[in-house]
Amino acid sequence: MVHTCVAAGCRNRRTPGTGLSFYRFPRDPERKQRWIAAVNRQGWAPNDGSRLCSTHFISGKQVKNPRSPDYVPSVFTTVSPEMKEPSPPEVPDKQEARVEAANALLFLQCQGGSGPEVPGAMEASVEGSVSSFTDDDDDDSLSDGKDDTLAQTSVNFDDILKALRRENRALRESVEKMSLSENSLRNDAEKVKFYTGLPNFFVLETVMLLLAPHMDAIRSAKLSKFQQLLLALMRLRLDLRNQDLAYRFGVKVGTVVRTVHHVVNIMSSTLVPTAVFWPSRAELRKNLPAALRSSCPDCAVIVDCFAIPCEGPVAQGNERGATAVAGNVLNYLIGVAPQGVVTFISRGILGDFSPRDLVESSGFLCKLLPGDVVLASRDLDISDAVAARGARFGIARCFQHDQSVMAAGFPADAVGVETHVERVVSMVRRRYAMLTGPVERPFTTTAERTSNFSTFDKIVQVACALNNLCISAAPLE
Repeated sequence: MVHTCVAAGCRNRRTPGTGLSFYRFPRDPERKQRWIAAVNRQGWAPNDGSRLCSTHFISGKQVKNPRSPDYVPSVFTTVSPEMKEPSPPEVPDKQEARVEAANALLFLQCQGGSGPEVPGAMEASVEGSVSSFTDDDDDDSLSDGKDDTLAQTSVNFDDILKALRRENRALRESVEKMSLSENSLRNDAEKVKFYTGLPNFFVLETVMLLLAPHMDAIRSAKLSKFQQLLLALMRLRLDLRNQDLAYRFGVKVGTVVRTVHHVVNIMSSTLVPTAVFWPSRAELRKNLPAALRSSCPDCAVIVDCFAIPCEGPVAQGNERGATAVAGNVLNYLIGVAPQGVVTFISRGILGDFSPRDLVESSGFLCKLLPGDVVLASRDLDISDAVAARGARFGIARCFQHDQSVMAAGFPADAVGVETHVERVVSMVRRRYAMLTGPVERPFTTTAERTSNFSTFDKIVQVACALNNLCISAAPLE
């Protein structure tokens, strides 16, 4: 198909050897209207076959940057029907010189002006510039003026291009710093610590490598795997509302909810077994802190209980006919190795439960071996349950004052563990604000019919696993 320029008075056609380009009218409505206004044909509207040739642009081609003068065509000349037919070759040379000089003057005028580009004003400027050149001008003066103006135009183009590149680079760096992306966190340990609780990007990247193979089922058009993990960690770390995260990541609230649940489930099944586990007796003795190494080598775990409030009465059970339970507190039993890492965390028990009931229902006793020593920072009343497994139970704060406890084999210098587990629990809850409560109702329902763990139980486990990836909470040295 042979295209003809639709500009009034322009006879250019797409033919071989001309070197002209022909452009469709833009799809953007605003830019398209500016093109139509520039063409200035009364009552005319372009169709799919309408084309505008490259001679109507200052640089000889259209530019899609709105800051460029060639974002909208601006080179148009009024053709009078009374104009005489030019005689080659003198008049065509003069016309070409006029157009080029007018284009250069128009460009300089646009660069010096402060207001927005108006196609009508630009067209009038071109016409006025062209009319200022008369037939009495000689060829030499036209040529000299053209060369000087074009040289100045070339210099201006280079300066403008450099300035735009600097501005673009600065804007990219600014946007990158404000964005929540992999590159923005890579070299900023403080930012990683603030948003995720992890000590540096290397640990975050290690977690990502562990979870990535299991995240293929999570399909998101807007969030990468890294952003999905970051979103879930920010939910745990800062306890941000779903709407807040939706604004930050540019997604819907439903996407935030699904992403948090999916990522928590994946971390519960892959990260927790890797980071939260009961060490062997040989490993415990090998890494036992100096305070207990010689005096209490059989110390296996330090236990404590903590409670997290809920928003309201929570339904118990995983069936549709679940009933509401009186009380709005979730109780957890936590076990910490002498080295400061969490080795056991129970599922949450609703309501008023004694420590003994919590220990017996959590599966903690199955971890103990005969001869193990279980310490606690306060009286948990679980000595009988621990003794039934052939282990010994003691309260750390009594070591220094209770001679009967010391006579039973518990050392006086073990008093250093008195607040050990309390510091660990405090650190986990301080590092992941979601564990301070109150727990939202959707997180307290059982995640799966075949499991007794709610989504929030998994969140507590994941928080303990992430805490274990950091430096030991309270080494007993």
